[in-house]
Amino acid sequence: MSRTALRICPLCEATCGLTLTIEGTRVTRARGDRDDVFSAGFVCPKGASFGAVDSDPDRLRTPLVRRDGELREATWEEAFDAVAAGIRPVVERYGPNSVGVVLGNPNVHTMAGALYPTLLLAGLGTRSVFTASTVDQMPKHVSSGLLYGDANAIPVPDLDHTDHLLLIGANPLESNGSLCTAPDFPGKLKALKARGGTLVVIDPRRTRTAKLADRHIAVRPGTDALLLAAMAQVLYAEGLVEPTPHVQGVEELADALEEFTPEAVAPACDVDAGLIRTLARELAAAPTAAVYGRIGSCTVPHGTLASWLVDVLNILTGNLDRPGGALFPQAATDRTPRPAGPGRGFALGRWHSRVSRHPEAKGELPLSALAEEIDTATEEGEPVRALVAVAANPVLSAPDGDRLDKALDSLDFMVSVDPYLNETSRHAHVVLPPPPPSQSPHHDFAFNTLAVRNQVRYTRPAVPLEPGRMAETEILARLILAATGMHGTDPAAVDRMVIDQTLGKAVTEPHSPVYDRDPRDLAAQLTGDTGPERRLDMMLRLGPYGDGFGVRPDGLTLEKLLAHPHGIDLGPLASRLPQPLKTRSGLVELLPEPIARDLPRLRAALAERPEGLVLVGRRHLRSNNSWMHNVPALTGGSNRCTLHIHPEDAERLGVEDGAPVRVKGAGGEVTAPAEVTDAVRKGVVSLPHGWGHNRPGTRLGHASTDPGVNVNQLLDGRLLDPLSGNAVLNGVPVACAPAAEKLMPLT
Repeated sequence: MSRTALRICPLCEATCGLTLTIEGTRVTRARGDRDDVFSAGFVCPKGASFGAVDSDPDRLRTPLVRRDGELREATWEEAFDAVAAGIRPVVERYGPNSVGVVLGNPNVHTMAGALYPTLLLAGLGTRSVFTASTVDQMPKHVSSGLLYGDANAIPVPDLDHTDHLLLIGANPLESNGSLCTAPDFPGKLKALKARGGTLVVIDPRRTRTAKLADRHIAVRPGTDALLLAAMAQVLYAEGLVEPTPHVQGVEELADALEEFTPEAVAPACDVDAGLIRTLARELAAAPTAAVYGRIGSCTVPHGTLASWLVDVLNILTGNLDRPGGALFPQAATDRTPRPAGPGRGFALGRWHSRVSRHPEAKGELPLSALAEEIDTATEEGEPVRALVAVAANPVLSAPDGDRLDKALDSLDFMVSVDPYLNETSRHAHVVLPPPPPSQSPHHDFAFNTLAVRNQVRYTRPAVPLEPGRMAETEILARLILAATGMHGTDPAAVDRMVIDQTLGKAVTEPHSPVYDRDPRDLAAQLTGDTGPERRLDMMLRLGPYGDGFGVRPDGLTLEKLLAHPHGIDLGPLASRLPQPLKTRSGLVELLPEPIARDLPRLRAALAERPEGLVLVGRRHLRSNNSWMHNVPALTGGSNRCTLHIHPEDAERLGVEDGAPVRVKGAGGEVTAPAEVTDAVRKGVVSLPHGWGHNRPGTRLGHASTDPGVNVNQLLDGRLLDPLSGNAVLNGVPVACAPAAEKLMPLT
């Protein structure tokens, strides 16, 4: 007999509500939850395939421990014994920085990934921290930190109310949005146009989003910051600046951008100067407007400057913190809002990587530097000798996976928390597999801070935990204990410690609703069946909408949230400045010193003219990085690993549609089938990210039948955006030729 259960989809950033049909313990169908307060029934192909993702036969069901060189099934006790025996001796002999931690993108899609990794890092005390952020969005964190004093204060476009939306390097019709949590992003764009609004897309590819636009500008890849700087210069030159309040540095910025005229920028961007002026004028003239940039503008040599300039345009036109513009969301689990005023600010380069001396950003080192931190000896301390990888597959997601593949084999010890034996976890000495998503609770801690409407939702596991499985929250709690010298301690102690510390601090803060109260009494009031639920209850009660532990009787608690299984709507985004600001001045600091120091590098780019072909990536609607290529329902059709190449470039090079093409970059060479299409501009080729499932020792049965190629193998891992340490993945030179021809080395 079948039943239904609700579940928030964890397969992309849209966080749509699902209604699951369950036969016994198996999910047989997933459809949109029409009563969900946020997604209102919308579902994409990934969400509709939830059951297939959940029941993938290649998902690991028991821990694996390496014995005599082979990974073999083991008990949970044996696995954590091995973790403790593998990590602690490394820490004690070589110091905490000899243990590296890699956190992958899926961490932000689970409750466990949000609640426990920071505790692991604090317990280890390591500075050898690498995450997917430095092959994705770190430039946005850095620019936000410099502008607002908080790297996580990221304004999002008010999609439901704006009159003019300019997207740069973003393709939300296929990605469903990123750093902008918005179920049915396609529907919101169509609604914008239906109410008479304007959609402008800047992208070297004619994506599905670009096809919907009123205006599509096929910019030369990697020149996003130049184009945005010229638009800002026009605003100043034509007297169109009407800045947002609470801003300093408006006059200084005018001088800093004076040289970036449309005429100076046009040859580098390959965008007409008159069109650049039109873009700026239309943005300024719109009743409300928002500029939104994403991965295409982040993963380029000037990624932080491009991310900064997105906000600069919103600020100079008065659209930051204004309904219909770009606003700061307020999540239910945010900390208790403190009074507006100066903060500690944001600092870069508090420490550096050991080998190439890359500065840290937001407490992280570049993922591109992981291989050299393992395989290169220096006098600057010990190399990384042990590695903890949580939901991470950097062999495919970081540049030069071949080098990292070899480096991982040289580690003294490695533990991987992963449901699959994939290209990275195959190197581990211990693999700890979390249960499938149907057996896990879900609340979006990270994505609600980026949501286009304030709301809160929580779903308990739709299916009971299968015998022999361990909850992901318990896996990570036990991993923390094993890695930090407390192996054997009750894992519930981790949650109790967090609750005690959080409440102990809250009662000392005058702006807190629990100021000067007894933390033990507060802890006794918490509800929830598990430690993670009690932590969620605590965060809700202390948060901006919470009951303050009885201070506001109508406020949020876990019990109230559980009584609303489709979620609670908390209202549209609203103006919040200056409260979110944590800069030392208490104002938006429009021209921070690190940005000013990097502008000469952007001026030098005015003279750059790349010769030959350049490479860009792309995203498929039925894919999310390297996660989902093992699910038959999410592969095939348009979701294929092909090289997009313009017809004129194909003819010039002798490349035929469907024929194999050799592609050579600074980091290596791959061969992929050609897909001749005018969806890319001339001079540009495109390969999707997350493929290359052809390495031995994995258990990805379906993915290995159509492995594709690893686009990141083409990249030079030394090429980074210097402010953020983000890898340059787009706009890099490549050479292409039919597979039978020899390629000359790149110069």
